[in-house]
Amino acid sequence: MADRALMEDSLAAVADSGAELRHGLFERFFAAYPDRRKTFLNVEAASIRMTDETLEMMLGLAGQEQWVWPLVTELVFTHRSYGRLPMEEYDAFIDLSIDELARHAADHWNSGIDAAWRRQAARLKTMIVQARAEWEALMPPGYVEEMS
Repeated sequence: MADRALMEDSLAAVADSGAELRHGLFERFFAAYPDRRKTFLNVEAASIRMTDETLEMMLGLAGQEQWVWPLVTELVFTHRSYGRLPMEEYDAFIDLSIDELARHAADHWNSGIDAAWRRQAARLKTMIVQARAEWEALMPPGYVEEMS
């Protein structure tokens, strides 16, 4: 079964349970990065958007959707207003999203589903690195150092 179908099945299982991934996801993210909490003006709104977008981008990648790259570049550009976010935080948020999905999918989760999500996560992380590099190349001299 293709990654997208496996991923859709796991999302359907979570949707059927009525669980909201964002609460546990953000608890775990803020536990790992407590200083990041203060950068969120409205955690409620951001948690909905960020959780949905992260899962949608991975699902979109699995389906070879053309809209993923423009969304990644837009999000990376938008996030620059918070400073130069460590790639470690992007990676952690993506990984924690999958971990939380697995926790809620429970009986509907297996190694094949996990591998499908992790493959698309790796692709998303690579795109984020590429988007950051492309945006940084367009910035004026010294801008990247100021953001660090």
